Amino acid sequence: MSKIKDRRCSFCGRGTDEIEHLVAGPGGVFICEQCLETGLMIVRNSEAPKTISWTDETFPIPSEIKAGLDRYVIGQERAKKAISVAVYNHYKRILHSAEANKPDDIELEKSNILLLGPTGTGKTLLAQTLAKILDVPFAIADATVLTEAGYVGEDVENIIVRLLQAADYDISRTQIGIVYIDELDKIGKKAGGNPSITRDVSGEGVQQALLKILEGTIAHVPPQGGRKHPEQQLVRVDTSNILFICGGAFHGLEEIIARRIDKKTIGFDADITDASKLSIGELLSRVSPKDLVEYGLIPELVGRLPIDVSLDNLEKDEMRSILTEPKNALIKQYKRLFEIDGVELVITDEALDSVVEEAMTRETGARALRSIFESAMTDIMFDIPSRPGLVKCIITAKVIEGKGEPELIFEEQEGAKSA
Repeated sequence: MSKIKDRRCSFCGRGTDEIEHLVAGPGGVFICEQCLETGLMIVRNSEAPKTISWTDETFPIPSEIKAGLDRYVIGQERAKKAISVAVYNHYKRILHSAEANKPDDIELEKSNILLLGPTGTGKTLLAQTLAKILDVPFAIADATVLTEAGYVGEDVENIIVRLLQAADYDISRTQIGIVYIDELDKIGKKAGGNPSITRDVSGEGVQQALLKILEGTIAHVPPQGGRKHPEQQLVRVDTSNILFICGGAFHGLEEIIARRIDKKTIGFDADITDASKLSIGELLSRVSPKDLVEYGLIPELVGRLPIDVSLDNLEKDEMRSILTEPKNALIKQYKRLFEIDGVELVITDEALDSVVEEAMTRETGARALRSIFESAMTDIMFDIPSRPGLVKCIITAKVIEGKGEPELIFEEQEGAKSA
């Protein structure tokens, strides 16, 4: 009995206490149901043609990509145009990759994107929406949890594992997916900082590890994730056509840019621009590779992110629009949830203004809108299903500010009004 309990999958190493089924093979080899399923997927996908379904006629042009972004992302017009063109050129390069093999053809280089902008301005949303518009697999990774191979943490190649899983282990789709790496600024060697005498586990070392997959390499990744083991089946994924979008707030980068701009105001070739009069978004739009290197990114990584796109701080009217206009707007979602319970949700203009005012004070962009509104609505959502006959719920500014209760209208009251 003890021998049965000690049996483990020869591929992933999981024991009988962690899995339901273990299939025995010749020579004392075992395979669990998860590794068996993964193996079958690998075999099926290896037989599939490594092509994409788009053609020049069906792939969306930049104006169509931007129109799709407009449905979900409010403001950031400059950023949406720049991203639409960059993404169009990236996938056009893939569509015409066969021509690139001709000896006399011009080689089209891969163009990954760097998004620069304050917290809550829509960097992650832009990347997610792009993947939705193009119908390609999408994965998000946080740069701060990545480490060099051999250290405790998450291998850089695990980013590709997430994309593979998002593609349902379809390797051909994985290889044209989009990866968003957030918090890239957190792994920079801060300008003016003292270099550590110990080995850098989460900073420059991770930047070096990112270089290959960003430029294009054959990554050997474990399908189930985790660290690589000799007995684990690895999948080969070519990252040459994966679009990498990196983002970060890069707090303090605007000061580096401003100092450079101000230096140009001296001499005959003076730039009359006064950096102190520019917004953070305008300053970030003037970023140069030297600024990013001074901030703490290694030159090689900067070179693999040739397209810089800056995002602006959101204004009050844009914050208000974010609440109500996008296809997945927060207010639309809540109205739908109430509608399912047979209740009409009415939110006054003053209540919306109150949400926006509070969000502006928190200085975390659109991210604050959801937390403020959900905080005000939690008790109401808890109570609504236990109120039979309720037909309408009116939210005022006092409800948002925590100084009052919502106005509830019941079926009999509606009937009395109509009579």
